[in-house]
Amino acid sequence: MAQGCVADDGAGDGESGDGTEEVGDEGDSFDDDGGEGEESGETGSEPESSAGSCDYVSVFTQSAECREYTGSGWTGEAVVDDCAALYGVSALDAFCSTQDVLGRCVTDGGTPGEVKTVIYGFDADSCEVQAVGCETFGGGEWVPEPICDGTGNGGGGGPFPTFTQPTLECVDPLPGEAPGTSADGQVCTWQMIGGATEPGRQFEDYASCEVVYTQRPYYYAPPNTAEPAEDPRMEDPTYVAELDWVKEQVEASGCVCCHSDVAPDGPGNWTVDALGNWTDTFYDSGLAFAAGWIDSSAFGAYPAEDNNGFDRDLVGIPSTDPERMLAFFEAELAHRGRTKDEFEGQFAGGPLHTQRLYEPTACEGGEGVDADGTVKWGGGLARYVYVLEAGSENPTVPPNLDLPEGTVWRVDVPEAGDPIGSGTVSFGEVPAGTSQRFPAEGAAPAALVPGEDYYLYVSRDVIQPITRCIFTYQG
Repeated sequence: MAQGCVADDGAGDGESGDGTEEVGDEGDSFDDDGGEGEESGETGSEPESSAGSCDYVSVFTQSAECREYTGSGWTGEAVVDDCAALYGVSALDAFCSTQDVLGRCVTDGGTPGEVKTVIYGFDADSCEVQAVGCETFGGGEWVPEPICDGTGNGGGGGPFPTFTQPTLECVDPLPGEAPGTSADGQVCTWQMIGGATEPGRQFEDYASCEVVYTQRPYYYAPPNTAEPAEDPRMEDPTYVAELDWVKEQVEASGCVCCHSDVAPDGPGNWTVDALGNWTDTFYDSGLAFAAGWIDSSAFGAYPAEDNNGFDRDLVGIPSTDPERMLAFFEAELAHRGRTKDEFEGQFAGGPLHTQRLYEPTACEGGEGVDADGTVKWGGGLARYVYVLEAGSENPTVPPNLDLPEGTVWRVDVPEAGDPIGSGTVSFGEVPAGTSQRFPAEGAAPAALVPGEDYYLYVSRDVIQPITRCIFTYQG
């Protein structure tokens, strides 16, 4: 249930980030009779009623899952349509199997659109990541089965790859290409989904898409396949030249990893390698994302001077000429009859956006920093531990949103390292096998002040928080 690389385009009209049809209180995929959703009863038992079930393979984990359509508004037709979008097998008036279940993720609980997603498996070490996937990424409520009760610090690897922190890689240009603009004629490129190589070069020649896929787990989501009207613009050399320029900009950026034939299982929502006018593969909301009409600031961004001149403050796709990119995509939206006010107030990024809005509550159960400096948290093993001033922004993703102003201390576990457990860390002391990200390595953090409030933020991995709470230091 992690946020996918496909989310770059903000998904499409009637499409969720994974390419499946969204079902909500204001949608037309089920009958909203205003009634309450059916309650499930005890954990492990069948719900009182279900309009149907859907067995499918998760695009995120490649593991078997099953949906139960337990909300009172679901109809048989809506069940069949929703399941078809998941490439699953539906059964009306049926429940999911109850064998080998880790737990259920309940979304839209208590509403006519309620759905219970049954997660199968045998490994208790994956329980925590499933809970994080459900509640942090899926916006649901995790209801564990006995195998997942009381797992505490089980903390296994889970189904998602460990986030690879971005690095700046400098290499010689490919044979036959011009010298690079960096020292000694090299080409320097950030290994990051928001990174870009030099204009006119191919991102995948100078960076690794495999790294990008750890930063936004990749999965296939069908592009827009609506039959486009005949487009006389393709006979206009000026328009075709602009179309080619935009494609070149995409190919120089990390966007190409998910939105071209480079993607191993097919593109996510749109692709620059489609025949004809490749912008036809965008959903309207994807075009609005590209034009900056949908706010995508939650994805983070490099300043242009550190990213080979590519900027995405104004538009959703990094560009060396944001005004030109904006004009192109606004013209595409106008061609489809869409206006900016239709997308007013929309944000891209799902949990990347909502986690920025999270308001931490008081720590419980001994969480926080003890008088002797011991750092304690709940939720299992961790790769990132922050102590911040109370009132600081929530840390989210690199390159510019993972070290908020007000950070007092941050410790990271490297990609190949073993996660650390609660009670094994002392404030200001860097455990073996970890590194101090803030302050700089070797510098001591500012001393905590007795009686002052601080924000403890601990995450299993980037954008996978397990503890976010405010404590008062009693030292």
